[in-house]
Amino acid sequence: MTVSFDMAKNYFKESGLELREFQYQQLSVYLHELIKANTHINLTAITEPVEIWKKHFLDSAVLLQKVKLPLGESCLDVGTGAGFPGMVLAILRPDLKITLLDSLQKRIGFLTHLIETLGIDHIQCVHGRAENAGKNVEYREQFDFVTARAVAPLPILMEYCLPFVKIGGSFAAMKGPSESVADGKQAAAVLGGEMISEEYYDLFDVGKRQIILIHKTDHTPEKYPRRSDKVKKNPL
Repeated sequence: MTVSFDMAKNYFKESGLELREFQYQQLSVYLHELIKANTHINLTAITEPVEIWKKHFLDSAVLLQKVKLPLGESCLDVGTGAGFPGMVLAILRPDLKITLLDSLQKRIGFLTHLIETLGIDHIQCVHGRAENAGKNVEYREQFDFVTARAVAPLPILMEYCLPFVKIGGSFAAMKGPSESVADGKQAAAVLGGEMISEEYYDLFDVGKRQIILIHKTDHTPEKYPRRSDKVKKNPL
């Protein structure tokens, strides 16, 4: 089923968001390229256009409503996969400086092609694992805002993501409704962060979601992030 501009605009409106026609056009190209690439690269299990609009595009866009990002902020999407939420943020907020990080070269190849197709120049792709990139001075504590939509438990996600955040910046974990802030308080403290908010919301016609926001108050100790096997075996 094709999603018209009026339909897409209504999805966004029901969640308190605005969608302009040129943004709709860019997201429609994104959808087309995603479905085409998904036939030979495993990018998403969601392949129906209506579901992509709601569960990928709208879910990513809601982040801009729940977290206030000043003009021109540097943002990192860790484990971006097919570009959610980072690519959607880049389309909706062209003032942001976006970096997409993923460990799979095929996904980075897709995203690079998509960026070229859309003609976006304020976004870059990085191929690498978070635990390695987080030790790299080019990326460590270099971002105003970091986000992740990954399914990892909160303490593990924090160890992968907080090392990228500048002091004074923030990390937003996009999660399902069942995970509690209490699960990550100790990890946040160890990594130089402070839990500041937990917001539940209903995504239009999809279900409950939450965003957990952590403020970076101190430098992350140099030993973090640890190797992936240690992070998973002994979460903070």
